[in-house]
Amino acid sequence: MPEAASAPVTRATIGDSEFDRDTAVVRRAPGVYGIDLSAGWTIISAVNGGYLLAVLGRALGDALPHPDPFTITAHYLTASRPGPAVIRTETVRTGRSLSTGQASLLQYDDEGAEVERIRVLASYGDLGTLPDDVRTAARPPVLPPMERCFGPEDGPAPVEGSSAITDRLTLRLDPATLGWALGQPSGKGEMRSWFGLADGRDADPLSLLLAVDALPPTAFELGLKGWVPTVELTAHVRCRPAPGPLRIAVTTRNLAGGFLEEDAEVWDSADRLVAQSRQLARVRLG
Repeated sequence: MPEAASAPVTRATIGDSEFDRDTAVVRRAPGVYGIDLSAGWTIISAVNGGYLLAVLGRALGDALPHPDPFTITAHYLTASRPGPAVIRTETVRTGRSLSTGQASLLQYDDEGAEVERIRVLASYGDLGTLPDDVRTAARPPVLPPMERCFGPEDGPAPVEGSSAITDRLTLRLDPATLGWALGQPSGKGEMRSWFGLADGRDADPLSLLLAVDALPPTAFELGLKGWVPTVELTAHVRCRPAPGPLRIAVTTRNLAGGFLEEDAEVWDSADRLVAQSRQLARVRLG
């Protein structure tokens, strides 16, 4: 791969970006929302799980009295496809500092039957009210400067498994986790990258739900190929991210029985751990 050249970024404000337009939901009735899932966030033909989590997160943010997702768990029941969808939300409990709700995203199959694609349970609060005290043993990932990392556009051919979503993201992958792209996977189950939205929109709590599921699968560095569909994903949003690029580190320690876990950490430009996640995903063996 040739060395990546840095390029100026045009910033989009929150509300003006493609991410905001493509996650916008329309309230049709109390607790019921409509959306047209964009083909711009697909991997091959399936809609990316992080984008879908952000869509459901936006609907719950409208339905619940608190503004920010603190923790959200999604079970991916069937693959979502671009096109119309309905989100049904329910308020489970409302408290002074946290409110809890659930939501389901549904589409219609070719026979016109309603199919549930995802079901989530989430707790929301106000990140702006949290104390500043931080006591942690976690450390941000060490990445080369962004200009020494590589994106999908730097390869001689499109990255295997990538699709329209790569045009909407700024991914600059750590060369130490790119052996799979050169036919030499490390076997370590690690992926690290700089991350941002391609239009320059700064991160917020909602876009962190996209970030935790935006990198190539760690299965690639384990020498596996093909789609790695998410079965379940839990994300924790810890604080509002500072402006600037994010750094994401994802690790897998155990692949067994055709399933693996991915643990992700998202760090902001102020060296704060702003989001964490764990997901269970299915892999194709052989």
